[in-house]
Amino acid sequence: MSDSKIEWTDTTWNPTTGCTKISPGCKYCYAERFSSRLKAMGTEKYRNGFKVTLHDDAVLLPFKWKTPRFVFVDSMSDLFHEDIPLDFIKKVFSTMYKANHHIYQILTKRSERMQKLSSELDWPPNIWLGVSVENTDYIYRINHLRKTHAMIKFISFEPLIGPIIELDLSGIDWVIVGGESGPGARPINKVWVEQIRDKCTEEDIPFFFKQWGGTIKKRNGRKLDGRTWEEMPEGVLLNP
Repeated sequence: MSDSKIEWTDTTWNPTTGCTKISPGCKYCYAERFSSRLKAMGTEKYRNGFKVTLHDDAVLLPFKWKTPRFVFVDSMSDLFHEDIPLDFIKKVFSTMYKANHHIYQILTKRSERMQKLSSELDWPPNIWLGVSVENTDYIYRINHLRKTHAMIKFISFEPLIGPIIELDLSGIDWVIVGGESGPGARPINKVWVEQIRDKCTEEDIPFFFKQWGGTIKKRNGRKLDGRTWEEMPEGVLLNP
């Protein structure tokens, strides 16, 4: 079952909403744009706009989904944001641990706090952990990821706004690449994508190409060298 437009997941779950910008990849943040729109529409959950907000009423939501699915955690926020208390993060992890018929995909730009808190959290195989890396300046996030206790580690090079030089994928289980989309979208270079794809192929790491992006992303599609790339980590098993 899929109710998300994000190609590499089935659904999104937002026990928190809101964030703050910390690097160039955040410049045209889709979550900020959508939050402003939802606030203007009077959506109660987004009454604070893009200010970091905790939603206790959403913490247990995955228990209601009986069919196993991939769940992108905090698509409208960052679970490791400094304004989110560790106690609340532990509540979210408790749900992921207990509602283990789903696979959860956590993605963060706050890799230092992610690494720091890793030892405070439980990491069963159904909780995947990833970092966003938009160009070479932020590959240090991958080093932080490697030092966590997550069993499945992944990288999202999206929006990819520059080349990735001397990419080290040791300890990484999955790679996603995508161009920026929406108003003001910065261009992606095919060479940047091919270099990452070739590195994944060389090291037998699943590669997922999400999109070329652009102001109107549907025009550009998501094929790379004549095919779609939708590889996922092997051995994915959802508990019935």
